[in-house]
Amino acid sequence: QVQLVESGGGLVQAGGSLRLSCAASGAIFSINTMGWYRQAPGKQRELVAVITSGDSTNYADSVKGRFTISRDNAKNTVYLQLNSLKPEDTAVYYCKADVRETNFRRYDYWGRGTQVTVSS
Repeated sequence: QVQLVESGGGLVQAGGSLRLSCAASGAIFSINTMGWYRQAPGKQRELVAVITSGDSTNYADSVKGRFTISRDNAKNTVYLQLNSLKPEDTAVYYCKADVRETNFRRYDYWGRGTQVTVSS
């Protein structure tokens, strides 16, 4: 079993910054793609950014140039730096990891989410 725990959310004014972290722990052999998704009230969950094990990245158009995803493979942790935040970035942010467990089975795991609220 694998657990993902997010941290770093909070309340910030428009134009401000936050840094989210997501640490994976448990029966991990390796982690492939890691990513951040978000879900605003009344809306579907959407992709924010993903990063592969080779550090290739992809971003939603709405966050390009403002958000940066990175990872520390030694710590099984993925980060999301959020800059120039806008009220429309308000959402619960979820971490997702494509994990190959020590039994070599492969699963997608999700964290429980961390709230980001941007005031205008």
